[in-house]
Amino acid sequence: MTDTASTSARSAAPKVGFVSLGCPKALTDSELILTRLSAEGYQTSKTFEGADLVIVNTCGFIDDAVKESLDTIGEALADNGRVIVTGCLGARADDQGGNLVQSVHPRVLAVTGPHATDEVMQAVHMHLPKPHDPFLDLVPQAMGPAGIKLTPKHYAYLKISEGCNHRCTFCIIPSMRGDLVSRPIGQVLDEARALFESGVRELLVVSQDTSAYGVDLRYRTGFWDGKPIKTRTLELVQALGELAQPHGAWVRLHYVYPYPSVDEIIPLMAEGLVLPYLDVPFQHSHPDVLQRMKRPASGERNLERLARWREQCPELVVRSTFIAGFPGETEAEFEHLLDFVREAGIDRAGCFAYSPVNGATANDLPGALPTEVREERRARFMAVAEATSTERLRRRIGSTLQVLVDAAPGAGRQGGRGRSYADAPEIDGVVHLLPPQRVSQRLQVGGFARARVVDTQGHDLVAQLV
Repeated sequence: MTDTASTSARSAAPKVGFVSLGCPKALTDSELILTRLSAEGYQTSKTFEGADLVIVNTCGFIDDAVKESLDTIGEALADNGRVIVTGCLGARADDQGGNLVQSVHPRVLAVTGPHATDEVMQAVHMHLPKPHDPFLDLVPQAMGPAGIKLTPKHYAYLKISEGCNHRCTFCIIPSMRGDLVSRPIGQVLDEARALFESGVRELLVVSQDTSAYGVDLRYRTGFWDGKPIKTRTLELVQALGELAQPHGAWVRLHYVYPYPSVDEIIPLMAEGLVLPYLDVPFQHSHPDVLQRMKRPASGERNLERLARWREQCPELVVRSTFIAGFPGETEAEFEHLLDFVREAGIDRAGCFAYSPVNGATANDLPGALPTEVREERRARFMAVAEATSTERLRRRIGSTLQVLVDAAPGAGRQGGRGRSYADAPEIDGVVHLLPPQRVSQRLQVGGFARARVVDTQGHDLVAQLV
């Protein structure tokens, strides 16, 4: 095929607009769909303009996310008219038991739930037949087994499992994503290796419950590169760290429940094999509230565990999320939560004011609090959390950190923005890098820099290159 003919064929290929909303786990679903689309010769775009149809990957967990998803679907219908909906909101029912998306937007072409690449592709094939061509059935900009990524080239999310075995009373994720299903460990490690070899410098491990990886498979032994390896979080994290080392890359763990098994991972952080960073969704501290939430462990045991972890790995940074104003929460229980955040020294904390979610069993619990009380407690929580975070950040002044550069204007000579091991993209703070003091110094996006912390700025650090 000549260059002209190839260009003509590509321009004639059907075009699919794509919008991805929600959490990193939803983002990995979007990446799978985009990889399949590109492999089959479809053009893809982040806009509705000129698209033959639009796919919207939705979030359906909290009210604000539901509204954003429904509004985006409405915009896509108004601008394009041909819309396929997938993601968590696609699995939500309305008050009458029908599909929520279809009841609000009956004109959509098809609706699927999350993690439904095959169903989405079937809908695409039905409404926009694929342009089969052996010269076009390639995956441009892909990362081998990892497929297409929507993140910047220097970091990527790696989803190790789907679904969750917990039945937290405030959560409907199991009803949308099902029970825990772990990916084969060899498949996970193949994807990780492809990402590192393609230039990824930070791998962010995500799932609904990273600590439970392999539980559904009874931690059976798999094989990778001809060697046996147990399907379990400890062995997976160790293998990922060893894969990352030759590339000087980071491995960051998210959604880690505070099970005793996590104790085994802390030494790997102390050794520098993986980042000393844990994203632990505590949600609350008071044992009675945790019982009403049907959450594992208790605040006291979590405090003890955090203290042991920090004894083994003093550099450990912990981020977490919490809920204020859960049904039945007393003032004393809320004060217990504030004391926990102070005593635990949570480095980064987010907080939601409790919001009833259609289908969640917490809706039936007695003691629902007025909206103004829930919001007032959230504001009080964030004031304590921010004071705690600020105090811990100020301890870093004078220290030297390795920083992964995310932005470097002026060819890297005007300073830039990056993140330390303590900062996950988009949810934590950043490191503001001052302009280099030496002519020979320059920053490069996706590269690492050594910088000395000279000040703090809200949730962020200010640092000078060394």
